[in-house]
Amino acid sequence: MRTIIRFKWIIAIAVILIAVGLTIFSPNLTQLASDKGQTQLPEDAVSIRASDILEDAGENSNSLSVVFELDEALNQDSEDMIQGVIDKVEQIDGVSEITTPLTDNQEIQDQMMSEDKKTVMMPVTVEGSDEEAERISEEIYDAVPDDETAYVTGASLINQDFANTSEDGLKKTELITVFIIVALLLIVFRSIVTPFVPLITVGITYLISQGILAILVDTLDFPISTFTQTFLVAILFGIGTDYCILLLSRFREELANGHDKVEATVTAYRTAGRTLFISAIAVFVGFASIFFAKFAIFQSAVGVAVGVAVLLIVLVTVLPLFMVTLGEKLFWPSKKAASHGDNKLWHFLGRHSVARPVLFLAITAAITVPFVLTYDEQVSFNSTEEISSDYNSIKGLNAIGDAIGKGEAMPIQVVINDDENLTTANTLPYLDNLSDAISKIDGVEKVRTATQPTGEKIDDLYVDSQTGQIADGINDAVDGIGEVQDGLTQVQDGLNQISGQAGSAGSSGGGLSDATEGLGQVNTALQQVTGQLQQTGNVQQASAQLAGISEQLAQIQSGLEQADTQLQGQQQQVGTLTETLQQLADGVGSANEGLTQVSDGLTTASDTLRDISDSETVRETGMYIPEDALEGDFQESIDTYSFRDGEGVTLDVVLSADPYSEEAIQTLQTIKDRIYAEVKDTPYENAEIVYGGVTSTNADLEDLSTSDLSRTMVIMMVGLFIILTLLFRSMVIPAYMIGSLLLTYYTAISITELIFVNGLDYAGVSWAVPFFSFVILISLGVDYSIFLLDRFTEEARDDLQAGMVHSMKKMGGVIITAAIILAGTFAAMMPSGVLTLLEVATVIIIGLLLYGLVILPLLIPAVATTLGELNWWPFKRKRREEDK
Repeated sequence: MRTIIRFKWIIAIAVILIAVGLTIFSPNLTQLASDKGQTQLPEDAVSIRASDILEDAGENSNSLSVVFELDEALNQDSEDMIQGVIDKVEQIDGVSEITTPLTDNQEIQDQMMSEDKKTVMMPVTVEGSDEEAERISEEIYDAVPDDETAYVTGASLINQDFANTSEDGLKKTELITVFIIVALLLIVFRSIVTPFVPLITVGITYLISQGILAILVDTLDFPISTFTQTFLVAILFGIGTDYCILLLSRFREELANGHDKVEATVTAYRTAGRTLFISAIAVFVGFASIFFAKFAIFQSAVGVAVGVAVLLIVLVTVLPLFMVTLGEKLFWPSKKAASHGDNKLWHFLGRHSVARPVLFLAITAAITVPFVLTYDEQVSFNSTEEISSDYNSIKGLNAIGDAIGKGEAMPIQVVINDDENLTTANTLPYLDNLSDAISKIDGVEKVRTATQPTGEKIDDLYVDSQTGQIADGINDAVDGIGEVQDGLTQVQDGLNQISGQAGSAGSSGGGLSDATEGLGQVNTALQQVTGQLQQTGNVQQASAQLAGISEQLAQIQSGLEQADTQLQGQQQQVGTLTETLQQLADGVGSANEGLTQVSDGLTTASDTLRDISDSETVRETGMYIPEDALEGDFQESIDTYSFRDGEGVTLDVVLSADPYSEEAIQTLQTIKDRIYAEVKDTPYENAEIVYGGVTSTNADLEDLSTSDLSRTMVIMMVGLFIILTLLFRSMVIPAYMIGSLLLTYYTAISITELIFVNGLDYAGVSWAVPFFSFVILISLGVDYSIFLLDRFTEEARDDLQAGMVHSMKKMGGVIITAAIILAGTFAAMMPSGVLTLLEVATVIIIGLLLYGLVILPLLIPAVATTLGELNWWPFKRKRREEDK
């Protein structure tokens, strides 16, 4: 330290130049947080995999919804307005598709309009990132007439609004933090000069930390989120001010003891500096352990560890300059307030807690245990609650929810990916079966896919409908055969009338008689065919019989035409017979043509029935898709819900619940289980099935945040336990220190849950709150336990109980002041407008005050004095004689 004091100006100027250089030349950390700091799930997350598959297939589109709120039901004027908007939006760069609500299809209207037709939704597919979607949304607003009300919403826009809110919140937090710290330091030190020393020291730290982080993020893809800077500001200014108070208080005491400025500075760093260093290391380890989290947004808090490391350097390089240069003037005009006197409250609590440890343990339990037991771990993934309802993206989403249902705008997307064609006549029936199984799940409103593009079944694709149509066709065939029979009977009657005339004229009456007889046989045969069709429905046999009858009719027609030719060369009186005979021959020919059409229809029906009989899909799915059906409108539907030439298919699952809700996440899990069971022994069994959409992303967040919190808790506890064991030469003191911190955390978050869930009616605390509040509260709370117990281990060398009481009397003021200042810096996050920050700040403030006013003064002394010599197990208590 003396070397640093000797070169104080050179060192301080170098540090300041580094801060200025990094501020000028490093990338903008706020912009990097906006570009790279969105919720980034790992690559193996299900929703990310779904996105990657679609992106690789060229389907990486982004879905927006334009919501029109009309003054009256949709009419010609409003239709013209909407069509005008559509025409303009189609010209926007990045817009790939627009689904018009202006259609006569009632099913599509139901999907895009409210019942009163005053709210109309227009889906717009765009290409690009969330930032690109935000740019396109602004151009869409420009396309809407000024006198019309319309909103553009979508998951990407909600994400961008959240990022913008966080950025605005950071600016508020920075200003309010500075104001709160200055105010608190003025109260604590009663000095005009003192408050600016921690502000300058920590300000330099923040500038350097921000610059280093920006370089790490820009060059090494160091994790960052929209929370990084906010936490960096709150924690650095909080603990930085606490550490400055610790050093300045000890510096003031040494000045009061008659030491000069240099000696007082050296002594302050040798004594309080040791506690400060160990506390900072504990905080550093706490935040560094976050590196082992899998989730990038959690890992982003590692940036605080970088800030803590920089803070240590600045505290030993810049702060000594103020001490040595200003001396007692650093506390002007106050002369006494800089040093913390004995704390009467902690002294009182200390005397009684060591004398009645059981009572104080019971009091602590009565305060904390009820909250711990009522903690329900209710967590919300609803990012729409994070930001103000004044944002247009939220207004649009609420409008859709009220009129149509939020699930319609943000469905779950099931992505089935394979290396074989999944859109053939033999595979699509299984897709329909899968859709049907999903649609029966509670909470699922409808499923849209290639075979159900509107969410409703296509009846013509089902065997029961097809066999019904064939049955109708058989009835029509029977009717047709009856008509043929009637025609042939008329021909037969005509032949009977002219047969005698032709015979008396010496013509071929015998041939006509044969024709008449043949027609009778044909009618009899047709009667048999009709009976068989009606009784057995055997269209294949009937078709074959009709083919034979058709040949017979052809022969009869030929005979009649020959008789007509013979008659034409005979007497004049027979001339009228030839004309009549030709008409009868034509009648037989027409009857034969009709019979051929019937036969062809029955042949087609026979082929269809045979194909249905041979199809494996029919027996398993009840659906039969003819090859010629894979054309036209049906092919358009297939193209809409498939990709990469049919090697992948999608299903849009519309939920009845809010896609952001916990209910939606539970429904998604049921969908996953149902699909897993349904695809067995189908063409989709070996395909990759993943899930996209807001609900899937939130499900991944739930799994990841839970596992990351558990992992981080273990790593932090182990890391802190090792450090504290080395510090205190004990495995018992670290154990109840960590235990007291855990008790504080669960009590504080339970109270926060009561406030926001039970009191303010939120669905749960925001999903990121348990993780961030745990890391921050444990890392910062350990400082105060170190302040107290480090002093206790020193004072307990003579008498254990007296040492605890004396330690509490001396450290109470420092700890309470530090806790209030740190709580104040987190209170600066309250006006940020971001629910997560508000809830984290609530947990930290409650936790710090609870720890400083209840846990440390009540629980720790009672436990320490009850354990006695066990405090230093497996080592031994170091006594005063050992120092001599």
